[in-house]
Amino acid sequence: MESAEIRRRWLSFFEERGHTVVPSASLIADDPTLLLVPAGMVPFKPYFLGEVKPPFSRASSVQKCVRTPDIEEVGKTTRHGTFFQMCGNFSFGDYFKEGAIKLAWELLTTPVEHGGYGLEPEKLWITVYEQDDEAERIWRDVVGVPAERIQRLGMGPNFWSMGVPGPCGPCSEINYDRGPEFGVEGGPAVNDERYVEIWNLVFMQYERGEGSGKEDFPILGDLPAKNIDTGLGLERLAMILQGVQNMYETDTLKVVIDKATELTGVRYGANHESDVSLRVVADHMRTSVMLIGDGVTPGNEGRGYVLRRIMRRAVRNMRLLGATGPVVQDLVDTVIETMGEQYPELVTDRKRIETVALAEEAAFLKALRGGTNILDTAVTETKASGGTVLSGDKAFLLHDTWGFPIDLTLEMAAEQGLSVDEDGFRRLMKEQRDRAKADAKAKKTGHADVTAYREIADTSGATQFTGYTNTEGETTVVGLLVNGVPSPAATEGDEVEVVLDRTPFYAEGGGQIADQGRIKLHSGAVIDIRDVQQPVPGVSVHKGSVQVGEVTVGATAYAAIDVRRRRAIARAHSATHLTHQALRDALGPTAAQAGSENQPGRFRFDFGSPNAVPGAVLTDVEQKINEVLSRELEVHAEVMPIDEAKRQGAIAEFGEKYGEQVRVVTIGDFSKELCGGTHVHNTAQLGLVKLLGESSIGSGVRRIEALVGVDAYNFLAKEHTVVAQLQELVKGRPEELPEKVSAMLGKLKDAEKEIEKFRAEKVLQAAAGLVDSARDIRGVALVTGRVPDGTTADDLRKLVLDVRGRISGGRPAVVALFTTVNGKPLTVIATNEAARERGLKAGELVRTAAKTLGGGGGGKPDVAQGGGQNPEAVGEAMAAVERLVVETA
Repeated sequence: MESAEIRRRWLSFFEERGHTVVPSASLIADDPTLLLVPAGMVPFKPYFLGEVKPPFSRASSVQKCVRTPDIEEVGKTTRHGTFFQMCGNFSFGDYFKEGAIKLAWELLTTPVEHGGYGLEPEKLWITVYEQDDEAERIWRDVVGVPAERIQRLGMGPNFWSMGVPGPCGPCSEINYDRGPEFGVEGGPAVNDERYVEIWNLVFMQYERGEGSGKEDFPILGDLPAKNIDTGLGLERLAMILQGVQNMYETDTLKVVIDKATELTGVRYGANHESDVSLRVVADHMRTSVMLIGDGVTPGNEGRGYVLRRIMRRAVRNMRLLGATGPVVQDLVDTVIETMGEQYPELVTDRKRIETVALAEEAAFLKALRGGTNILDTAVTETKASGGTVLSGDKAFLLHDTWGFPIDLTLEMAAEQGLSVDEDGFRRLMKEQRDRAKADAKAKKTGHADVTAYREIADTSGATQFTGYTNTEGETTVVGLLVNGVPSPAATEGDEVEVVLDRTPFYAEGGGQIADQGRIKLHSGAVIDIRDVQQPVPGVSVHKGSVQVGEVTVGATAYAAIDVRRRRAIARAHSATHLTHQALRDALGPTAAQAGSENQPGRFRFDFGSPNAVPGAVLTDVEQKINEVLSRELEVHAEVMPIDEAKRQGAIAEFGEKYGEQVRVVTIGDFSKELCGGTHVHNTAQLGLVKLLGESSIGSGVRRIEALVGVDAYNFLAKEHTVVAQLQELVKGRPEELPEKVSAMLGKLKDAEKEIEKFRAEKVLQAAAGLVDSARDIRGVALVTGRVPDGTTADDLRKLVLDVRGRISGGRPAVVALFTTVNGKPLTVIATNEAARERGLKAGELVRTAAKTLGGGGGGKPDVAQGGGQNPEAVGEAMAAVERLVVETA
């Protein structure tokens, strides 16, 4: 049975039994504690935690998941993989243990011709939590599993919690006996290789307290409503139903291995090392395609780094297998062909996925060439010094300059018999991140501790947003925090977080920054609001300070936003939509939105593109946007089912989480996007849009920055003033300025070349006189001297080498010349071969001179350069050089 059919049967079975089929969420986790979705229940987590009321009592899904903690083990064993699909069925206060157990048994054992998976009942073994008598009774007495095939296990394998206080409960696992060729008998308690787990049923019935580990926590009592969370690994079931030894031989991975063998000529099964590389390629390329499909782009941080890491491991393993040219195109196409039936969006987005993947491959192949040379040199130096550990700074250089993920450096170093100073590498990485974040301050709670907000939500419900139609209105204070702590009241000067039952304030989200304004209580108290966030879904938290009076929970108030600021933000947000559509029209659907920020009068827009956007294209995009403004198109928003929005062609942003009902913003016949932000009513209200330019912010991602309305006008007015000043200076019309300025720059460069030539000639004219000044120091011709201040380092080096070359007769020669540049002394010293045979090395001489000058330097034995801080010490430095010549020669 193919994987696509396993998936179809799962969803069909549960839909027929009253479950709402929930499409797989994006791999980009809507949870700040997670980079990527690692489990099937993650999208349902807010329902299990009570943060949001579930819109259904029963649900089923096949969720895309990625786990990377054991990435180094991928390929080495046949059990580790990064991407997998988790089939799940969920009950929220509906059926419980008996219902979940009976549904699982029915689906697994129902014959294939009747819609089930057709597993032999006698090959299924059950494990239950050691204290869960109820689950064992249901399996034995209701389902009819023989007692000898039911085993009790402890909390470690058969008790579930999220690792924090909250819901928890016992598990029951269904295991399949693969036969004696996989090991000894005795059930899953004895051999989990033979008795492989395929389905885990979690019975959420208790509430746990604080504690560490999987077992060290108290059970506080029963949950008010019992829930079910189950997970069946699609790949594991496919392995059984397709009669293969491991997941790499299942249909969706074996075809990728076959393509890799075709590209490299290496046969799968020939030897262990090549098999490991083939499995790495198959797993990592499938994961890469799924991540790019969900909007992840390669980068050096977060989920972007995860993608970059696995893509580069895949490409390098193809090189180890013998591939010499680009391979990603063929591998990506193979993955899309095999996974496209289950996820049609991969086929739709094929061009964008290929563009991102090919750009990353090209970047890595270039980095691999340069970085490998650096690594080889570092390995040679380490071995030559008798070391066995590659330094952390070398690993950091490879990562920071050449884009080598640390695990790639570890692998390549291990192949040369070296380990890597990982602690040193991570220390340097942390220092780099700390520097980058030094000026940043957290705006949100990060969901670190949202208990207070959840309690407010439980008591008062979600905040009603009135800001689409109103900019002010009556409201009530339903929650109050002072300096981060819940409080019944706050007074003048307090920093507060206020929750209202209704608000015109827009909470930051979807690229739009938050509104600012004031909340005036009927008691006379005033709160200045500077930011609004949603730390838990649906609860708007207004952050500000009390200016006057006392604020109390339950007080009535009047909330009013800064209308002028809101309008400027709305203009920017509408301009972002227009820019997005104009870019897609110019570059194609690969120019998908990858982020944005809308501020008063300006915006930035990030989009996918492997290359810089030509200036002419950017000009055309800007012209098209402004032409749309002049058409005075109406802007309107409508809430509709997400399927209807997709049918109408509405564009969704990658990484955003959408519910069943979505808000669609339409701008005339030009643009249609899913969006929760605020907008203008007519494109004419934007006035003017000016694109300032575009730049790269990461591999395959570009950023446009732009101005809107009055800000755009002010920018153009300043540019006009500058142009007028240039006209006056060069005496030409605006259209003549580029040519005239170019001509002036050309003349300036020619003059600089002549000056440089003249200066070099003057410097070299001094060479003959310096040669004549050579003194014999114990048989060594020593030339020391000071040349005119301002002589460049380049000219000084040329002069020193020229003087050295003029000393004939095979005499040992040392030339040490000094100058001062911008008030700081500079020296260049050179030795000839005869002098070096006498032990006189330029690098050592320079270090001696530079130390006297209050600085440092170095170089090769034949020529070296140094400098310092004290120009008054040049004479002493010359004497120090002479002393060293005397001592050495």
